[in-house]
Amino acid sequence: MNATDMARLQDLRVETGGRALVDGVSLQLVPGKITALIGASGSGKTTTGLALLHEYPPGAVVTGEVNVPDTLIGYVPQHPATVLNPARPVAALLQDIARTQVRHLPRRARRSAVRHRVLRALDRAQLPDGETLLHRYPHQLSGGQQQRVVFAQALLTGATTLIADEPTTGQDALTKQQITAQLAALARQGLAILLLSHDLEVVHALADDVHVMRAGRIVESGPPEELRLSPRHPWTRELLAAADSAEPSDGVPAHRDAATTDAARTDAARTDAVTTGPGTRRPLTAQDPVLQVRALTTRHGRTTVLHPTDLVLPPGCTAVVGRSGSGKTTLARCLAGLHRTYDGEVLLDGAALPRSLRDRTREQLAAVQYVFQDARSAFDEHRPVLDQVSRTAIRLRKVPPPEAPADAERILSSLGLAGDLIRRKPTELSGGELQRAALARALLARPRVLLCDEITSGLDTVARRNLRTLLADLLRTHPDLSLVLITHDRDTAALATRTAVLDNGRLVEQGPTEQLLADPRHPLTAALLRAAPDRGATPSAAPPDAGVARGM
Repeated sequence: MNATDMARLQDLRVETGGRALVDGVSLQLVPGKITALIGASGSGKTTTGLALLHEYPPGAVVTGEVNVPDTLIGYVPQHPATVLNPARPVAALLQDIARTQVRHLPRRARRSAVRHRVLRALDRAQLPDGETLLHRYPHQLSGGQQQRVVFAQALLTGATTLIADEPTTGQDALTKQQITAQLAALARQGLAILLLSHDLEVVHALADDVHVMRAGRIVESGPPEELRLSPRHPWTRELLAAADSAEPSDGVPAHRDAATTDAARTDAARTDAVTTGPGTRRPLTAQDPVLQVRALTTRHGRTTVLHPTDLVLPPGCTAVVGRSGSGKTTLARCLAGLHRTYDGEVLLDGAALPRSLRDRTREQLAAVQYVFQDARSAFDEHRPVLDQVSRTAIRLRKVPPPEAPADAERILSSLGLAGDLIRRKPTELSGGELQRAALARALLARPRVLLCDEITSGLDTVARRNLRTLLADLLRTHPDLSLVLITHDRDTAALATRTAVLDNGRLVEQGPTEQLLADPRHPLTAALLRAAPDRGATPSAAPPDAGVARGM
């Protein structure tokens, strides 16, 4: 095979502000093969991938060689909202691409050809209900749906090389398995794929070759099985150890201590599981709820996104799980006052909350805080991170402006962000670093309810383990806090003492987490909590009992 037919990097170095983001990186992407880059947030994975598109940070000094074939390269970013036009519906975004590909057809045949190409791309991107989504705007889609729309855009271009930056981030276990199978199928069709990922399950299922990055350099390379069995570099061993520690046989994270487990058992003892419909269980707890949801119903246009939902959120941790597009984020946005067009009511400590964020008092705003899945879109790219985090203490707690930065620095440091890093602008931080900054900003309000929307999805295994430990500590030190985890991650969901399962906008099961892990009543619950990526599966396969996840 001619080297000019392959995308490749040779001794790439990308430096900005005197700091090397990537240093001495060499790799090549072979048609029909999947090459994976793994490493911590900020290790240089995304900078390496974007170099193949000749995209670099402002003012970057670049040396080395970047050679790409004379064909299109598709790119699926970690944060899909950044490349979707919020003012245009999904159909318009995709049709613009498809129209360029049907100009050779007679004019009367073009419209149907465009529609066929768009629907086919959505189907290949694992959005079988794509026709329903065509008339929605990006903000009306879940994070997982946004990501698959961008994936469809890349497929529509006819790219022969695909850069997939965390393509399974924010995806439920079944969709993750389907996307894994789809990427494998694209590789079999001859695409060269660069997979940038924190998800070692997916990397092990997909990759032909793995490169481990640390501080901008590749520190170890090899086939995934070889790295799993015989890692040589200390950082590789730490990544793998963190992944293994999150997979105990009883479904409870290894860091979850006896006190947390005892609390779950006590909560379960206080709970009577009552059947409320086919395949559903509704827990009745003796604890006074912090937040209560009554008959909550929401729509996007004529489509019902969330059917009548009753939910009680007492102090402690509640996980809300479900497939992408099941209504989890819409539910959380209603609780936070970000989605005001709904029927029903949301009560905080027994008092009804105004539906709109703008109508809530300062105390109510502080009481219910939201940490977004896409942290980058929640920050002003022109202001330092510390200034933006400090603003929460000033606005919601009336901390004097001279004192707020020190208050913010303490909590940022506790989350692993300190020194010069927090004085940079958001564009200079990785997705995982920004996610921790967003969590710090919410915690500065000292909330009664903390809504976390996929906050572990953009983190490497070590950072994810550390964040789960931090959340467990937060629950121990703040017994009155109601922590709501919107999550696809089984290990993150296992932090919760109770879990609610959404399917197509309906609450199909809820109860003590350990009970649902051990004995799920609804088929979707079993599938979400047990499914693991499988390269050999067909793209449409979604077996409800896919076995135990394997680590890389």
